[in-house]
Amino acid sequence: MELDKPIIDAIERTGQRDVLRFWPSLPEEGRGRLAAQLRAIDWEGFDELLATARSGRVDGCDMTFLEHAVSPAAPRLSAGDAVAAARASATIAAGEAALAAGRAGAILVAGGQGTRLKCTGPKGVYPIGPVSHASLFQILLGGLSAIRRRYGRAVPLAIMTSSATDADTRAYLEAHRFCGLDPSQVMIFRQADLPALAADSLTMLLDAPDRIAMAPDGHGGMLRALAAADGFAWFEARGVDLVASFQVDNPIARPLDPEFLGTHLLADADITTQVIEKTAPAERVGVVAVADGTTRVVEYSDLPESLARERSADGGLRFRAGSIAIHCFRLGFLAEAAATRAALPLHLARKAVPFVDGDGARVHPTAPNAVKFERFIFDLFPIARRVSCVGVDPSDGFAPLKNPPGSESDGPEQVRRAMVAVARKRLGRAGITVADGIDVELDAATILDERDVRGALASGTRIESPCVVGSGRLG
Repeated sequence: MELDKPIIDAIERTGQRDVLRFWPSLPEEGRGRLAAQLRAIDWEGFDELLATARSGRVDGCDMTFLEHAVSPAAPRLSAGDAVAAARASATIAAGEAALAAGRAGAILVAGGQGTRLKCTGPKGVYPIGPVSHASLFQILLGGLSAIRRRYGRAVPLAIMTSSATDADTRAYLEAHRFCGLDPSQVMIFRQADLPALAADSLTMLLDAPDRIAMAPDGHGGMLRALAAADGFAWFEARGVDLVASFQVDNPIARPLDPEFLGTHLLADADITTQVIEKTAPAERVGVVAVADGTTRVVEYSDLPESLARERSADGGLRFRAGSIAIHCFRLGFLAEAAATRAALPLHLARKAVPFVDGDGARVHPTAPNAVKFERFIFDLFPIARRVSCVGVDPSDGFAPLKNPPGSESDGPEQVRRAMVAVARKRLGRAGITVADGIDVELDAATILDERDVRGALASGTRIESPCVVGSGRLG
């Protein structure tokens, strides 16, 4: 196998000849693997990687912005509070009208592996149901089935995978009949990989003689990957003009809550984002901040401790609007941003990346030896015409699965408890009691809220053994 001349020219132009140092000794199969990676690289954009690396700039806190920044106003979603829901009736009605008209689509960010959770395969296959043992995919996609049942229209879903999860995700969804969704309403697209560069020479590191060390380009890769897959046209063909994006690791997420969608529509916003109130300075969530009409998300690791601890006159943290990566976008805004190459700049991180040296021996560095790159979807916030925020009670909408069993926070035990607490709360509002110490779960495919609970169980029912409430299946 020989490399195409355009690839060879690109390698020469960018100073990456060393990536082919083992080529003469590789078998045909190995050459094929390496050639496939080289063909997949965005050589037109490679100069951006080099320029970012040469700048040596590791993103940090923009002090000029933060000097004047405040947390944005974020009215809290009612989540079953009758009084709050009455106040928000027009907002809820606007969101429900959009769902009934089929205007809403969804993007599920599912490129992560379950390695950290001691799970083989994509994180989405992790069994998290406290009673059913349903996977994250079954629960989150089941929620879209429940929306279709109530409003009579499907929510077209685009699932973003990575090179590490794409094949397994497709196989899982096929085997589980797309967790109850119509396959014609599901599009799977893959985010790009970006090469890791040696910090000293800015040449691509080899993970093996026939394999470049690559990593997914971050959740911001969604924009270019969706455009490359003709995703905007796919959504438009299905009548969608607003899309909600959410992460696969949060089984109690509320990305298509009618009040959330209604807030977005009535605000005439390009972006609406959900936030939780950050109460502890060390809480590991980024913060949404506004200054001079510009909205940004500041990573928790980039916020200086002095600012993270600063309090407002009301006693709350000055930067209290914690970002939970649930956004609603105007589809046209995303398409316009995707057409602008500079819309989502690269971010640089210094990492210790294993590699093979000139003799083919594998090296495991103990200190950062490489630069890696990713894009963040929240970099769209500053270029949006209008950004609005809504608050969410963490107990109603945020239980991220990040850490392995036995962890102090964000592990399976904490997430399952959160799911049981949500179920108990909704059952209680429907007049159902649950005996102490009993785990209950709501069937995601049939139960959106207490309205559906009342259709499944008579008021006054007492649950005394673990069960999944709802007449449907989780997939």
